[in-house]
Amino acid sequence: MSPMLRNTWPVTYLRFASGIGAATARTFLDEGATVIVTGSSAASTEAARRELPGIEVIHSDAGDFSATKQLVAHLKAKHSRIDILFVNAGIARVAPIGAVEEDLFDTVFNVNVRGPYFLLNHALPIVSDGGSIILTSSAGAVAGVPGLSVYSASKAALRSFGMTLAAELAPRGIRVNAITPGPVDTPIVGKMGLSPEQMAEMGRLLIDKIPLHRQGTPDEIAAAARYFASDESRFTTGTELRIDGGLTLG
Repeated sequence: MSPMLRNTWPVTYLRFASGIGAATARTFLDEGATVIVTGSSAASTEAARRELPGIEVIHSDAGDFSATKQLVAHLKAKHSRIDILFVNAGIARVAPIGAVEEDLFDTVFNVNVRGPYFLLNHALPIVSDGGSIILTSSAGAVAGVPGLSVYSASKAALRSFGMTLAAELAPRGIRVNAITPGPVDTPIVGKMGLSPEQMAEMGRLLIDKIPLHRQGTPDEIAAAARYFASDESRFTTGTELRIDGGLTLG
Protein backbone atom coordinates (compact mmCIF):
# COMPACT_ATOMS: atom_id res chain seq x y z
CA MET A 1 0.00 0.00 0.00
CA SER A 2 1.19 3.51 -0.74
CA PRO A 3 2.15 5.50 2.36
CA MET A 4 -0.47 8.04 1.27
CA LEU A 5 -3.16 5.89 2.94
CA ARG A 6 -2.45 4.42 6.36
CA ASN A 7 -2.14 0.65 6.62
CA THR A 8 -4.81 0.88 9.32
CA TRP A 9 -7.18 2.66 6.91
CA PRO A 10 -7.86 0.19 4.12
CA VAL A 11 -11.66 0.26 3.91
CA THR A 12 -13.10 3.00 1.74
CA TYR A 13 -16.79 3.46 0.97
CA LEU A 14 -17.84 5.76 -1.86
CA ARG A 15 -21.44 6.69 -2.45
CA PHE A 16 -22.16 6.55 -6.22
CA ALA A 17 -20.31 4.59 -8.85
CA SER A 18 -19.93 6.83 -11.91
CA GLY A 19 -18.09 10.00 -12.88
CA ILE A 20 -16.26 11.45 -9.88
CA GLY A 21 -17.09 8.40 -7.77
CA ALA A 22 -15.66 5.97 -10.31
CA ALA A 23 -12.48 8.02 -10.77
CA THR A 24 -12.01 8.21 -7.00
CA ALA A 25 -12.65 4.50 -6.61
CA ARG A 26 -9.88 3.73 -9.09
CA THR A 27 -7.54 6.16 -7.35
CA PHE A 28 -8.11 4.60 -3.94
CA LEU A 29 -7.84 1.08 -5.34
CA ASP A 30 -4.46 2.02 -6.81
CA GLU A 31 -3.42 3.11 -3.31
CA GLY A 32 -4.19 -0.37 -2.01
CA ALA A 33 -7.50 0.38 -0.29
CA THR A 34 -10.41 -2.02 -0.05
CA VAL A 35 -13.05 -0.04 -1.96
CA ILE A 36 -16.82 -0.38 -1.89
CA VAL A 37 -19.08 1.76 -4.08
CA THR A 38 -22.81 1.97 -4.70
CA GLY A 39 -24.90 2.43 -7.81
CA SER A 40 -28.29 4.08 -7.63
CA SER A 41 -29.93 1.87 -10.26
CA ALA A 42 -29.57 -1.66 -11.54
CA ALA A 43 -28.11 -0.32 -14.80
CA SER A 44 -25.51 1.91 -13.12
CA THR A 45 -24.59 -0.88 -10.71
CA GLU A 46 -23.96 -3.35 -13.53
CA ALA A 47 -22.00 -0.75 -15.49
CA ALA A 48 -19.83 -0.07 -12.44
CA ARG A 49 -19.15 -3.77 -11.97
CA ARG A 50 -17.89 -3.96 -15.54
CA GLU A 51 -15.82 -0.78 -15.30
CA LEU A 52 -14.39 -1.25 -11.79
CA PRO A 53 -12.92 -4.75 -11.54
CA GLY A 54 -11.59 -5.51 -8.08
CA ILE A 55 -14.09 -3.18 -6.41
CA GLU A 56 -17.23 -4.28 -4.56
CA VAL A 57 -20.29 -2.61 -6.10
CA ILE A 58 -23.63 -2.57 -4.27
CA HIS A 59 -27.00 -1.47 -5.60
CA SER A 60 -28.35 1.09 -3.12
CA ASP A 61 -30.64 4.07 -3.72
CA ALA A 62 -29.07 7.12 -2.07
CA GLY A 63 -32.49 8.59 -1.33
CA ASP A 64 -33.97 5.45 0.26
CA PHE A 65 -33.81 5.54 4.08
CA SER A 66 -34.30 1.79 4.57
CA ALA A 67 -31.81 0.94 1.80
CA THR A 68 -29.20 3.07 3.54
CA LYS A 69 -29.75 1.23 6.82
CA GLN A 70 -29.41 -2.11 5.04
CA LEU A 71 -26.26 -0.91 3.29
CA VAL A 72 -24.57 0.10 6.53
CA ALA A 73 -25.59 -3.20 8.15
CA HIS A 74 -23.95 -5.05 5.25
CA LEU A 75 -20.76 -3.00 5.52
CA LYS A 76 -20.60 -3.61 9.26
CA ALA A 77 -21.12 -7.36 8.89
CA LYS A 78 -18.62 -7.79 6.07
CA HIS A 79 -15.95 -5.16 6.80
CA SER A 80 -16.63 -4.11 10.42
CA ARG A 81 -15.62 -0.51 9.78
CA ILE A 82 -15.33 2.35 7.29
CA ASP A 83 -12.10 4.32 7.32
CA ILE A 84 -12.79 6.75 4.48
CA LEU A 85 -16.37 7.75 3.67
CA PHE A 86 -16.82 9.70 0.44
CA VAL A 87 -20.40 11.02 0.22
CA ASN A 88 -20.73 11.82 -3.45
CA ALA A 89 -24.18 10.83 -4.75
CA GLY A 90 -26.20 13.67 -6.20
CA ILE A 91 -28.73 14.72 -8.80
CA ALA A 92 -29.34 18.05 -10.50
CA ARG A 93 -32.43 19.54 -12.09
CA VAL A 94 -32.53 22.84 -13.96
CA ALA A 95 -35.62 25.02 -13.60
CA PRO A 96 -36.32 28.68 -12.84
CA ILE A 97 -38.12 29.18 -9.52
CA GLY A 98 -41.46 29.76 -11.21
CA ALA A 99 -41.27 26.33 -12.84
CA VAL A 100 -40.21 24.37 -9.75
CA GLU A 101 -42.84 21.89 -8.56
CA GLU A 102 -42.88 20.20 -5.17
CA ASP A 103 -41.84 16.88 -6.69
CA LEU A 104 -38.67 18.37 -8.21
CA PHE A 105 -37.76 20.07 -4.93
CA ASP A 106 -38.44 16.96 -2.84
CA THR A 107 -36.56 14.65 -5.20
CA VAL A 108 -33.41 16.78 -5.23
CA PHE A 109 -33.40 17.34 -1.47
CA ASN A 110 -34.14 13.68 -0.77
CA VAL A 111 -31.08 12.49 -2.70
CA ASN A 112 -28.72 15.41 -2.09
CA VAL A 113 -29.52 16.31 1.55
CA ARG A 114 -31.66 13.76 3.37
CA GLY A 115 -29.81 10.81 1.85
CA PRO A 116 -26.29 11.97 2.78
CA TYR A 117 -27.40 13.11 6.25
CA PHE A 118 -28.89 9.77 7.19
CA LEU A 119 -26.06 7.86 5.57
CA LEU A 120 -23.77 9.69 8.00
CA ASN A 121 -26.25 9.14 10.81
CA HIS A 122 -26.30 5.37 10.25
CA ALA A 123 -22.63 4.96 9.35
CA LEU A 124 -20.96 6.95 12.14
CA PRO A 125 -20.85 4.04 14.60
CA ILE A 126 -18.61 2.11 12.19
CA VAL A 127 -16.51 5.04 10.95
CA SER A 128 -13.07 4.53 12.46
CA ASP A 129 -11.76 6.98 15.02
CA GLY A 130 -9.21 9.03 13.09
CA GLY A 131 -11.06 8.40 9.84
CA SER A 132 -11.97 10.81 7.06
CA ILE A 133 -15.38 11.89 5.76
CA ILE A 134 -15.44 13.71 2.42
CA LEU A 135 -18.53 15.49 1.12
CA THR A 136 -19.09 16.62 -2.46
CA SER A 137 -20.63 20.09 -2.66
CA SER A 138 -20.75 22.28 -5.79
CA ALA A 139 -19.58 25.67 -6.97
CA GLY A 140 -23.28 26.35 -7.47
CA ALA A 141 -23.55 26.58 -3.68
CA VAL A 142 -21.16 29.53 -3.75
CA ALA A 143 -21.85 31.29 -7.05
CA GLY A 144 -25.45 31.90 -8.11
CA VAL A 145 -26.37 30.08 -11.32
CA PRO A 146 -29.81 30.82 -12.82
CA GLY A 147 -32.05 27.78 -12.90
CA LEU A 148 -30.13 25.89 -10.21
CA SER A 149 -31.71 27.33 -7.07
CA VAL A 150 -32.85 23.95 -5.70
CA TYR A 151 -29.67 22.05 -6.59
CA SER A 152 -27.43 24.83 -5.29
CA ALA A 153 -29.31 25.02 -1.99
CA SER A 154 -28.99 21.26 -1.54
CA LYS A 155 -25.24 21.47 -2.03
CA ALA A 156 -25.00 24.44 0.33
CA ALA A 157 -26.59 22.19 2.96
CA LEU A 158 -23.73 19.71 2.52
CA ARG A 159 -21.18 22.50 3.06
CA SER A 160 -22.97 23.36 6.29
CA PHE A 161 -23.01 19.72 7.39
CA GLY A 162 -19.27 19.57 6.80
CA MET A 163 -18.47 22.49 9.08
CA THR A 164 -20.81 21.38 11.87
CA LEU A 165 -19.82 17.72 11.82
CA ALA A 166 -16.12 18.60 11.74
CA ALA A 167 -16.59 20.23 15.15
CA GLU A 168 -18.90 17.50 16.43
CA LEU A 169 -16.63 14.60 15.42
CA ALA A 170 -13.28 16.16 16.30
CA PRO A 171 -13.17 14.37 19.70
CA ARG A 172 -13.00 11.09 17.75
CA GLY A 173 -10.30 12.44 15.48
CA ILE A 174 -12.61 12.13 12.47
CA ARG A 175 -11.93 14.80 9.87
CA VAL A 176 -14.80 16.13 7.76
CA ASN A 177 -14.05 18.16 4.64
CA ALA A 178 -15.86 19.17 1.47
CA ILE A 179 -14.81 19.20 -2.15
CA THR A 180 -16.52 21.95 -4.16
CA PRO A 181 -16.18 21.23 -7.89
CA GLY A 182 -17.03 23.60 -10.68
CA PRO A 183 -18.39 22.20 -13.96
CA VAL A 184 -17.03 18.68 -14.45
CA ASP A 185 -17.75 16.38 -17.37
CA THR A 186 -19.68 13.62 -15.56
CA PRO A 187 -22.88 11.59 -16.15
CA ILE A 188 -24.87 13.99 -13.95
CA VAL A 189 -24.58 16.55 -16.75
CA GLY A 190 -26.78 14.41 -18.97
CA LYS A 191 -29.45 13.98 -16.27
CA MET A 192 -30.43 17.60 -15.67
CA GLY A 193 -33.61 17.53 -17.72
CA LEU A 194 -32.19 19.63 -20.57
CA SER A 195 -31.96 18.94 -24.28
CA PRO A 196 -28.50 18.41 -25.83
CA GLU A 197 -28.73 21.89 -27.33
CA GLN A 198 -29.58 23.43 -23.95
CA MET A 199 -26.77 21.53 -22.28
CA ALA A 200 -24.29 22.76 -24.91
CA GLU A 201 -25.44 26.35 -24.43
CA MET A 202 -25.24 26.08 -20.65
CA GLY A 203 -21.73 24.62 -20.96
CA ARG A 204 -20.62 27.51 -23.17
CA LEU A 205 -22.01 30.08 -20.76
CA LEU A 206 -20.28 28.50 -17.78
CA ILE A 207 -16.95 28.06 -19.53
CA ASP A 208 -17.05 31.74 -20.52
CA LYS A 209 -17.17 32.53 -16.79
CA ILE A 210 -14.29 30.21 -15.83
CA PRO A 211 -10.90 31.94 -15.87
CA LEU A 212 -9.19 28.69 -16.98
CA HIS A 213 -11.77 28.34 -19.80
CA ARG A 214 -12.48 24.64 -19.48
CA GLN A 215 -14.40 22.07 -17.48
CA GLY A 216 -12.70 19.96 -14.85
CA THR A 217 -12.18 16.22 -15.09
CA PRO A 218 -13.25 13.48 -12.66
CA ASP A 219 -9.58 12.59 -12.09
CA GLU A 220 -8.88 16.14 -10.87
CA ILE A 221 -11.62 15.79 -8.27
CA ALA A 222 -10.38 12.32 -7.33
CA ALA A 223 -6.96 13.81 -6.58
CA ALA A 224 -8.59 16.12 -4.03
CA ALA A 225 -10.43 13.20 -2.44
CA ARG A 226 -7.11 11.36 -2.21
CA TYR A 227 -5.60 14.32 -0.36
CA PHE A 228 -8.46 14.49 2.15
CA ALA A 229 -8.26 10.72 2.68
CA SER A 230 -4.52 10.71 3.28
CA ASP A 231 -2.27 11.64 6.19
CA GLU A 232 -1.20 14.69 4.23
CA SER A 233 -4.43 16.35 5.40
CA ARG A 234 -4.28 15.11 9.00
CA PHE A 235 -4.46 18.72 10.33
CA THR A 236 -7.30 19.71 8.00
CA THR A 237 -10.95 19.55 8.98
CA GLY A 238 -14.07 21.65 8.45
CA THR A 239 -12.72 23.07 5.20
CA GLU A 240 -13.72 23.04 1.56
CA LEU A 241 -11.44 22.78 -1.43
CA ARG A 242 -12.82 24.60 -4.47
CA ILE A 243 -11.78 22.95 -7.73
CA ASP A 244 -13.59 25.14 -10.19
CA GLY A 245 -11.06 26.72 -12.56
CA GLY A 246 -11.54 30.05 -10.78
CA LEU A 247 -15.34 30.17 -11.29
CA THR A 248 -16.00 31.41 -7.75
CA LEU A 249 -13.17 33.94 -7.63
CA GLY A 250 -14.37 37.20 -6.14
